[in-house]
Amino acid sequence: MAGLTDEQASLLKGKNFAVVGTVGEDGIPQLTINWIDWDGERVVFNTAEGRVKPANIRRNPVVSVCVYNHENPYQYLTVIGPAEISDEGAEEHINELSHRYYGRDYHYVEGEKRLIVRITPDRVFARGF
Repeated sequence: MAGLTDEQASLLKGKNFAVVGTVGEDGIPQLTINWIDWDGERVVFNTAEGRVKPANIRRNPVVSVCVYNHENPYQYLTVIGPAEISDEGAEEHINELSHRYYGRDYHYVEGEKRLIVRITPDRVFARGF
């Protein structure tokens, strides 16, 4: 497991956006913009059942995340590693993220099942720190 410095971890705890990369069934990378988080050991993001990311991760759990400083996009962090999916605490987590990014509770879609994805850093690349 690769480690992150406190400064690098703070990028994940800030109000910065990340690009999450998974691999599709056809082998083509699938990239999406996501809210991002750090639990002290793993990179964390929230998604929903039925979306492409969970299906891709279940098939191939290696995920990459690139988060950049919204005030200085030349400062960025890329983390690559295996991901785990859980629904435990997912609704609380999406509300925490929504408050960080929007200042309010998350607007739920009826019938939506939230999921948390946690990535254990195997490789870390950083610039601008």
